[in-house]
Amino acid sequence: MSRLSDLASSPMLKEYAQGASQAAAQPVADFLAPTVPVSLPVGRYKTYTEKNKFRIPDTKRAIGGRATEITWTAADTTFNCQPNAIDCPVDIMESMASEDLESALKEGADMAAEVGMLAHEKAVIDAALAGVGSTVTPAFTAAVDPIALIDGYILTVLKAAKYGSLMGIRVLFGATVLANLKNHALVRNRFIVGGSGARGPAAAPLAAINEGAIGELLIGSPEARVSFMVYDSATEGVAESIQFVLDTSMLIFAARPSPTRRDPSFMKTFRLANRWMTPGVYMRDDQRVEVAKFDWSEAIAVTNSAASIKVTPTWT
Repeated sequence: MSRLSDLASSPMLKEYAQGASQAAAQPVADFLAPTVPVSLPVGRYKTYTEKNKFRIPDTKRAIGGRATEITWTAADTTFNCQPNAIDCPVDIMESMASEDLESALKEGADMAAEVGMLAHEKAVIDAALAGVGSTVTPAFTAAVDPIALIDGYILTVLKAAKYGSLMGIRVLFGATVLANLKNHALVRNRFIVGGSGARGPAAAPLAAINEGAIGELLIGSPEARVSFMVYDSATEGVAESIQFVLDTSMLIFAARPSPTRRDPSFMKTFRLANRWMTPGVYMRDDQRVEVAKFDWSEAIAVTNSAASIKVTPTWT
């Protein structure tokens, strides 16, 4: 066994690789689709639709009677965690010359975690946009209060989730919609500067009005984030056209901070417990390169599309 293999199998590197993945975690991915640790790569989870809505069970039991059972049904869905992997080759000459292979493997873990988490965030946002329950296009004119309208959408999502105060509400802003929202006079007018009591569009510094501050204005003070992920919308071979993934829209959705396979959150990521970014090593077929490999499995799922609204406002 090589020195690289010895290091790759050590608990220290496994712990480092998992720590690297947590450090590289893209905040929007876990915000939209929180992780549900599962023990097996294939299993059942609850999905909620118009025909299969979440209902609060009656837990009363008659003397001598049976308890209410929580079971899986034919209407439930099967998750299948998709294998993911990233390889970081280390040339045998570098391996022989290096005095610190541990550092080389840690660097590989850092690179693998960063690339893996970027890919995961893009997949989560794509799934969210494809599975959102409804889309509204309100006109946020100078006379329309955006906060009041968004409050109404939040209440609609909470009703659709049907989970009471256990369910959290979240708002994910696109970059452009947040820029327009923070400049809206009826939003800026709500902020007080320096405790002086002065109000008005000219009084509030724009730097103080971020997604967190706007979230505090909304009913229930929902968690709020902004997505700055970009992509190239141009086809291969032509000049690039860099666009924000969410851009002119915002997503309002239900999400529990610690979801389970049954709760009616909008989205979840099923991931094998304690098997995230598992390190290992194999020798390439030419026997000249040892490859530091990192493996994980996950399944991204929209579990309750009704508990989400995409808001794409127009501005006049």
